[in-house]
Amino acid sequence: MTLVTLSATYGAGGSEVGPALARRLGVPFVDRLIPSEVASGLSARLAAAHQRGEHSRGVAARLLSSLTPIGQAFGAEAPAADPMADRKFREMTERIIFEHAESGRGVILGRAGAVVLRDDPRALHVRLDGPREARLLQAMRIQSIERRVAERRMLETDRARHAYVRHFKHADARDPALYHLLLDSTALDLATCVELIALAAEDRTRTVAQEARI
Repeated sequence: MTLVTLSATYGAGGSEVGPALARRLGVPFVDRLIPSEVASGLSARLAAAHQRGEHSRGVAARLLSSLTPIGQAFGAEAPAADPMADRKFREMTERIIFEHAESGRGVILGRAGAVVLRDDPRALHVRLDGPREARLLQAMRIQSIERRVAERRMLETDRARHAYVRHFKHADARDPALYHLLLDSTALDLATCVELIALAAEDRTRTVAQEARI
């Protein structure tokens, strides 16, 4: 039973480390994607808007903003607050996390997993970060993009992830107290990060098992 939550800033390599760690541990990988139920609802509402002749890009921005602060972080026009949409999005996201936590197996990237599962003694909470310049260079290498593109994505993505945790969990994703292990994944090779996290996760599993027998 191995359960890891992984938080990562832009360029820290979370999208590379997460699936590689899941393969290394032999557990399911849960990425940052919007829950399928939300995505399906968004798709249906976009189709209806298209039939009414509304501009799809503007509609998409408003709908995403109503579901999550990520939309606003990307410059979407902020709509009136919709507590029901917020609650539905939060419940769907948490349900996915708790389903994997119930099995005790999984690597969960993003989704404020360290906050949602902070009271679960089985979970190892990990944060990947690094200096801004080093993260920019790593993002350019991983994604094969130019510097100006990486800079824009860093600004948007880091703002969005911070806003998500703050808005839905009333926490700060940068708070070191949320994590058992913090790694500068720009100073260490990503494969090394995977091995370090795997060793820590295996040690956590043994510790929890020993405590359960006491």
